[in-house]
Amino acid sequence: MTSPHTHPKRFYKTAASEPLGDGWTIALDGRTIKTPARAGLVLPTRALADALAAEWNAQADHIDLAALYLTRLANVAIDRAGETREELADEVARFCETDLICHIAEEPEDLIALEEGHWAPVREWAGDVLGVNLVTTEGVRATPQPDASLDAAREYALGLDDFRLTGLVYACALYGSALLAMAVCEGALAADEAFEMSRLDESWQIARWGEDEESAAATEAKRIEAVALAKWFRGLAA
Repeated sequence: MTSPHTHPKRFYKTAASEPLGDGWTIALDGRTIKTPARAGLVLPTRALADALAAEWNAQADHIDLAALYLTRLANVAIDRAGETREELADEVARFCETDLICHIAEEPEDLIALEEGHWAPVREWAGDVLGVNLVTTEGVRATPQPDASLDAAREYALGLDDFRLTGLVYACALYGSALLAMAVCEGALAADEAFEMSRLDESWQIARWGEDEESAAATEAKRIEAVALAKWFRGLAA
């Protein structure tokens, strides 16, 4: 049974973006909302505020809190990111240590070629643009990554504002790859494209052996997150 706390009844008619101080917020029937820590929900761009308003307007008779992806990201950026920047940067570096696109399949050759055709350009971009040069390995075998590259990843993360840093860490977890996340954050890759690149091995396996309903549902849920992440970064770039 679904908890009423998970799906409270919709209590407003319209959500709209409004200017607030130096930024933007959203108002539900004219009343601005706050974060869980009771801070003002102040967003850096109107485009991002419009995206959050659209998210609230898309709700049905009951509010699906889990579907408010952008609102949750904004809450984290406002309530937590400023106080945990060092920890978040360390998390990005940890993803570099086991970055998905550095773990190349051992076989067969067509899968190896598929992965490298998509992943090698991202690794090269990260090295050339951000100074994050990571070493590849085969399969799940671990390999140490250069300290200088891990430091570069931390410095990159710390150089972002709280909203972009929040999106970066979210993307790292979604893709299993800091390099894909950085490419999305910098606009070198679309968030949904990066998601498909993160599941090349899975897609290859499905094409040969099929997919059960549970796995398909889990993938679709993550794909929806990737679409929301795309809106997040587009909103910040506007």
